[in-house]
Amino acid sequence: MGTIFSQLKQYKKDSILTPLFTALEVIMEVMLPFITALIIDEGIQGGNMKKVWTYGGIMVIMAFISLFAGAMAGKYAASASSGLACNLRKGIYDKVQTFSFANIDKFSTAGLVTRMTTDVTNIQNAYQMCIRIAVRSPLMLLCSMGMSFMINARLSMIFLAAILFLGCILGCIMLAARKTFDVVFQKYDDLNAGVQENVSGIRVVKAYVREEYENRKFTAAAKKLCRLFVKAEGILAFNNPVMMLAVYCCILSVSWFGAHYIVAGTMSTGELTSLFSYIMSIMMSLMMLSMIFVMITMSSASVKRIEEVFKEEPEIRNPENPAEEVRDGSIDFNNVSFSYKKGSGRQVLSDIRLHIKSGETLGIIGGTGSGKSSLANLVSRLYDVSEGSVCVGGRDVREYDLEALRDAVAVVLQKNVLFSGTILDNLRWGNAHATEEECRQACEAACADEFIERLPKKYDTYLERGGTNVSGGQKQRLCIARALLKNPKILILDDSTSAVDTATDARIRSAFETAIPGTTKIIIAQRISSVQHADHILVLDDGRMNGYGTHEELLETNGIYKEIYESQNKGGGDFDQPQADSGQPGEEEVA
Repeated sequence: MGTIFSQLKQYKKDSILTPLFTALEVIMEVMLPFITALIIDEGIQGGNMKKVWTYGGIMVIMAFISLFAGAMAGKYAASASSGLACNLRKGIYDKVQTFSFANIDKFSTAGLVTRMTTDVTNIQNAYQMCIRIAVRSPLMLLCSMGMSFMINARLSMIFLAAILFLGCILGCIMLAARKTFDVVFQKYDDLNAGVQENVSGIRVVKAYVREEYENRKFTAAAKKLCRLFVKAEGILAFNNPVMMLAVYCCILSVSWFGAHYIVAGTMSTGELTSLFSYIMSIMMSLMMLSMIFVMITMSSASVKRIEEVFKEEPEIRNPENPAEEVRDGSIDFNNVSFSYKKGSGRQVLSDIRLHIKSGETLGIIGGTGSGKSSLANLVSRLYDVSEGSVCVGGRDVREYDLEALRDAVAVVLQKNVLFSGTILDNLRWGNAHATEEECRQACEAACADEFIERLPKKYDTYLERGGTNVSGGQKQRLCIARALLKNPKILILDDSTSAVDTATDARIRSAFETAIPGTTKIIIAQRISSVQHADHILVLDDGRMNGYGTHEELLETNGIYKEIYESQNKGGGDFDQPQADSGQPGEEEVA
């Protein structure tokens, strides 16, 4: 809980004022039945109207004070709980930004979304209830019990028995419900993951006419969540019957014994009347406490899940006194081995020894799962090596400031990501201060200007989230242009021209020679035509170096490379050269 409370920050004052105003509200409310008893006994039965008016005036003043205190308590409780929720969401978001890929792999995207929405809302509601109701209920209970014992200690023993009975029953209910709620929020993650997967892949769902299958899958998950909620709420539903049983037993007992005391002359009518008021106050306090138990039961699972995020330590951190500048784009892999799960025994990369001079172009080719992308991820330290070292600019990447290193490395992924905003907004992710002319030059080098200039709003065209209104090849070219704007020392293209035709691919590679001549380029590809003009080509097979050399050398010495080349060049070869005066990008326009 200390992790959660640390997020209160500027809302600590509101959190303190809420219980103070609540306490004032309770004191005023508790005194009202006592004043009522005085009106009945001294005023009405004593025939003294002056005392009726006096005590009545006091009751009105106390009622207004109680009203004001209650309103202020509600205001500050809302402010404190909403502020806590805001800080929690920001805290989780900021924490996630520090995670390495290895940390993020532990939490699904849907799981993080559920934590920032449903779980935080549960904590917000529970906190608001705790700083107000959890103060009001015990205070009201204690004050009412105190006043009851002042009136008649023997009758008040009935309340103690009721409290002990309720405490035992509510404790059992809470323990049983908590276990179910732990499972409920895990199922929330699964449900959100299904929704996210379906919405992001809706084009594939419709293309394969799988709407009915997806509907059935979602309905099954929703029903499972529903059954768990019914089970949890079914356990909590025992709260009300148990509470009402205690209330009715107390009323009947006090009525029976109170009547005997009045007949015996040991209790006045006013005292019995005020005692009934205190009965209801005590029982209502217990009712509210049971509601708090319910909310705490639900939120305790949420607290645990949010603490998991806050307590997760980033696996990749800045070193002490980090290097702030990358000298050049040279890259050295010194006996590198890598595994996504340390200690699992399964190496994704094994004994990689590779030396790339600054400004060189390295092509990487290999089958699916051969470790091509994993190799690229180590350069910008998205993951840390398991053995060996990766050096950039002559220094181990673990010696660099993370921001400085990643600013020097631009990565264009096969699965390209664009954000909602204009084309210019997306391009300036590469350089926030880039002028429109610089953006145009980058787009020309990436062959993206061809389709942008044909758009009605050109560079001011609005892109939907994820770039859903542009084609795959257009997205890839925009992402390449975005990377070029960084003017990086190292450019990594991870199969990032797979959705463009070979002629455009060749034009992009040709433009690199003039746009970024001193930049080290790593081109990961499935097509031989994309890498054959590289200074050196690396062939990976099952995470190991199978071949290394130029295109001509590998054709003579490497069986895998030769097999790929021949299979791709059957029937006339790969037409990867620009076609003169065609002027066509070979892709669809913006949707």
